[in-house]
Amino acid sequence: QVYLVESGGGLVQPGGSLRLSCAASGRTFSSYVVGWFRQAPGKEREFVSSINGSGFVTLYADSLKGRFTISRDNAKNTVYLQMTSLKSEDTAVYYCAVSRVWSRMREHYDYWGQGTQVTVSS
Repeated sequence: QVYLVESGGGLVQPGGSLRLSCAASGRTFSSYVVGWFRQAPGKEREFVSSINGSGFVTLYADSLKGRFTISRDNAKNTVYLQMTSLKSEDTAVYYCAVSRVWSRMREHYDYWGQGTQVTVSS
């Protein structure tokens, strides 16, 4: 069992930045792929980014490349999502999740956090 807690969401103006954190329990955290997903009202939960256990391999949704950066600190059992140049369409609940396989499909992720709300509005 892995417990995940997201934090760092909030209200930000268009063009602003936020850094989300995903803190995990468990001594085997470094063996997991960690993914970020988001879900806007009335829409499917979509893939945002993922990072492998070592932190050296990352993947991004094509539409987000260049604006979002994922990283991890295994000593702190934490994964981060740095979001810049935020747009209103980035408004969503952001979730982190862990998987044993390298994937962008939410069905492959076994444990999920409760999510953190990001609202981009002036």
